[in-house]
Amino acid sequence: MSAAIDRAVEAVLFASAEPLSVDSLRAYVGDGDVRAALAAVAERYRGGGVELVERGGRWHFQTAPDLAHLLRRDREEVRRLSRAGIETLAIIAYHEPVSRAEIEAIRGVQVAKGTLDVLMEAGWVRPAGRREVPGRPLTYATTPEFLSHFGLASRRDLPGLDDLRAAGLLDPVDLAFEQLAVEKDADDD
Repeated sequence: MSAAIDRAVEAVLFASAEPLSVDSLRAYVGDGDVRAALAAVAERYRGGGVELVERGGRWHFQTAPDLAHLLRRDREEVRRLSRAGIETLAIIAYHEPVSRAEIEAIRGVQVAKGTLDVLMEAGWVRPAGRREVPGRPLTYATTPEFLSHFGLASRRDLPGLDDLRAAGLLDPVDLAFEQLAVEKDADDD
């Protein structure tokens, strides 16, 4: 029985145009240990030209990262995000669900409507409902496409402060302010 469900899960994922959750797979293959089948299929493809990966609780086949360049016929046009876009995306990823007012409070400046539009157009951000407060502001959250694009299995895989510092990605101004805060705390003691 196990081999049959493994084959069925493999076939459904191979033919699917989009990543599928465990529940979606069950709808196709019926009852059975879908999670065990996913583990077996992932193991069978490990180290091959394609691999089975989970991104945001959804499973799909992807080209092995070291071979992806072979499938690109045309050079992809790189669209760079503005600094405002990068900051807004980071705030949404780390604080979701978050409203525009909360984003603006964290950034210290207003968020242009176009910034959120660009992030939603890229498929990385989605409306996530409304807050139950006066004015009922719209909140934003990241999407499974965000996780997939950045190679994250879940938001828990986002880098922490120590990771960002080690990679040299923290702004020197931020580091200077952090050092001043530490020195001020030491002087207060």
